[in-house]
Amino acid sequence: MEEVKVPSPGESISEVDIASWTVADGDYVEIDDVIAEIDSDKATLELTATASGTISLKAEEGDTVEVGQIVAEIDTSAEAPAGSPAPKEEKKEAATAPAPKEETPKASAAPESTSHAAGHPSPSAKKVMAENNISANQVSGTGKGGRITKQDVVNAMSAGISADSAQGWGGSRDQSREKMSSLRRKVAERLVAVKNETAMLTTFNEVDMTEVMALRSRMKERFREHHNVNLGFMSFFTKAVTEALNHFPKVNGMIDGNEMVFHNYADIGIAVSSPKGLMVPVVRNAEQMSLAEIEADIKRLALKARDGKLSMGEMTGGTFTITNGGVFGSMMSTPIINPPQSAILGMHNIVERPMAINGEVKIRPMMYLALSYDHRIIDGKESVGFLVKVKEMIENPSKIIFGGKDPDEVLLGL
Repeated sequence: MEEVKVPSPGESISEVDIASWTVADGDYVEIDDVIAEIDSDKATLELTATASGTISLKAEEGDTVEVGQIVAEIDTSAEAPAGSPAPKEEKKEAATAPAPKEETPKASAAPESTSHAAGHPSPSAKKVMAENNISANQVSGTGKGGRITKQDVVNAMSAGISADSAQGWGGSRDQSREKMSSLRRKVAERLVAVKNETAMLTTFNEVDMTEVMALRSRMKERFREHHNVNLGFMSFFTKAVTEALNHFPKVNGMIDGNEMVFHNYADIGIAVSSPKGLMVPVVRNAEQMSLAEIEADIKRLALKARDGKLSMGEMTGGTFTITNGGVFGSMMSTPIINPPQSAILGMHNIVERPMAINGEVKIRPMMYLALSYDHRIIDGKESVGFLVKVKEMIENPSKIIFGGKDPDEVLLGL
């Protein structure tokens, strides 16, 4: 009998949640098959089978378990069901010689599926079903043992399953409860701590996106062909932020006890949406990167966030954060600082508005910017100056490559 224990996701983490089982009790599993997803307070990890055999589950979905706890057992003496693929080679040598192969009655073979798995949605399928008010009995599962996959839900919706939603979204008097994940609990604790432990203020400005949008429109096809990545607005803002941080180092600092810590580098956290909620992976040494390198790294991290593959190392150690609520239609907000950092920049929706330009009213694409900062380390003059510097560079993108200065000033040594 092989015991499956909860691995340690990292230092200081002593317990995790069983987010979902991808197998059912009594299923036959192969070594290295993914059998569960576990949530820590920083990331979602996969739990794999340590041997081949029939699995017996020792914990339920949603249970909080300790690192090192036995959550499943695998009967390695069980034979694979008829028609299953050839077993994978064991990664480690067996402690004893393999048992001789003998013919056993068919009835002793592990069943291919159980009622527990049938109709049970995968995590991604569960999310889509919740967003569209779809119940499990409305979808036929095609996954292992009848498990409902995300594609099953999409196919069912395409066939017209959501037609009833035109009549309303339910109207029943039922209630439902769902346990907060470790990640959501940790986020809640950190947000409350920020409000209670920092002197947080927010300053606002607006930026004319005309020049950046024109540059992007002219060059996006060549950029994609040359760098094999799309040209978005986030790389411009990331680069503008790194240059502004060089001019206002306190915005890139943090408080550690009675000391202020300043960083001679810019590790920029980029807030991205994922099935597990908001994640903030970090682009390391963004001050040394080109726009193409920033875009490629953001794409890499966003894909890992979407698939729940971000490691803790990729989400820790940032010095400043950028969040873009504009992709969801936000006009203005006050972002909350991501501790232990001292500031965060909030981007918002681009809206065409009438603006006074040289005594004339013109329609310009405008975006509100918000900088939330810890007043204990950053003064108002520095916060406003930082935001103005970002605004100047976005409105004149050529400044980004000249350290925030006008190219003519650099040429003249001013």
